[in-house]
Amino acid sequence: MQYHKAAFLGQERAKKAQMKLFDYAGFAMLTYTIKQSDKGFEPVGEEMLAGKIARGDEAMLFICDKDGYAKAQSKPLPMQKSEEIYRKMITDGIQEFMGMIKTVS
Repeated sequence: MQYHKAAFLGQERAKKAQMKLFDYAGFAMLTYTIKQSDKGFEPVGEEMLAGKIARGDEAMLFICDKDGYAKAQSKPLPMQKSEEIYRKMITDGIQEFMGMIKTVS
C-alpha cells in the first residue's frame, strides 16, 4: 500500500481510538497511524484493544491494534485512577491487549 493511502486510513482508525480513550480518560493523544511490514506501509489495525504501561506510581492507558501499535494514549495518570479507568474499559467490553505495546513515549 502506498504511504499516503496507509496514512489516511490509519489516521481515521487512530482518531476513532483517540475519541474512545478520551471518553474514558478525559485526555487522549494520537500516536501511531501507520506501521511498516515486509509488504510496505500499512495502516494501524481496526482493532480496539486496551493496554496499560505502569511507570513508578503512574500509568498510561492505550488503545492499540492486534500487533500492539498504540493508536491513542492517555497522559500519565495516578495508579489508582488509571486502574479504575482500565477496569471500566474492560467491563465495557474492550478486550485487553496482553503483549508488548509499541508506543512513541
